[in-house]
Amino acid sequence: MLTLTDLSHVYANGTRALDGASLEIPTGMFGLLGPNGAGKSTLMRCIATLQAPSSGSIRFRHTEGDIDVLKEPERLRATLGYLPQDFGVYPRVSAYELLDHLAVLKGIAGRGERKDTVETLLQQVNLWEVRKKAVAGYSGGMRQRFGVAQALIGQPRLIIVDEPTAGLDPEERNRFNNLLAAIGENVVVILSTHIVDDVADLCPRMAIINQGRIVLSGAPQQLTQTLRGRVWRRAVGSAAELAELQAAMLVISHRLRGGRTVVHVLADEAPGAGFEPVDGSLEDLYFATLAQSRRAAAPATA
Repeated sequence: MLTLTDLSHVYANGTRALDGASLEIPTGMFGLLGPNGAGKSTLMRCIATLQAPSSGSIRFRHTEGDIDVLKEPERLRATLGYLPQDFGVYPRVSAYELLDHLAVLKGIAGRGERKDTVETLLQQVNLWEVRKKAVAGYSGGMRQRFGVAQALIGQPRLIIVDEPTAGLDPEERNRFNNLLAAIGENVVVILSTHIVDDVADLCPRMAIINQGRIVLSGAPQQLTQTLRGRVWRRAVGSAAELAELQAAMLVISHRLRGGRTVVHVLADEAPGAGFEPVDGSLEDLYFATLAQSRRAAAPATA
């Protein structure tokens, strides 16, 4: 169990990236959803001990002990696997050689143990056939799978993956998500993303972060139940009509479907003629939560 309590972080330029974020993250896959700039990466970097928050606490409890992350960062690092949003690799170095080097850095000194570790990981992430190729020449999806392999060195109890499927094609994204699902059965895996479908597919628990604050958390299926009978859909014919609806009601999303713009509105009863009820999805929940959060914050920032 990872416990974040009242975590805040203010950068030197005055930007408040985290604002009293509190969260409990159990064993298994946990999704952290939020738009770009919401504070996801800052939160992940604080958990990964790459930067110290301005205030608050982080504790990690697992079968081998209880770690005060801010006071004992080296203990957390010993059991941490981290796949950042962007990571660099040495040019002309093969996947096998690079994993072997990283295993040494992780403290696996014995040659036989390293060999077993590297070969097992390359098989696990389905890169064995290309183990002799330079990682710098891998496709985006292959590099992400290599990133998972390096994050798994040392059998970590806490794994953080930050925006792992951004830019992947549908096939690679599906392959990557299947890999994460297999990993996340017995350890804490935090999936930080803005892709709602990834969380819907993988995570039994989730949270939404916006403007540095945790604005919603729980089980996706239970949370979406709160939208039952409150999401309404209608097609609109022009940008002017869309603007009128946005001014009159809480439009949580709009998108083109079959050449027509379809809006989703959050309301306790039918908001007007032509609207039909729809079952609220996790995407509707996400957009509705962000819309309500921004509406609540608007008077203070006006």
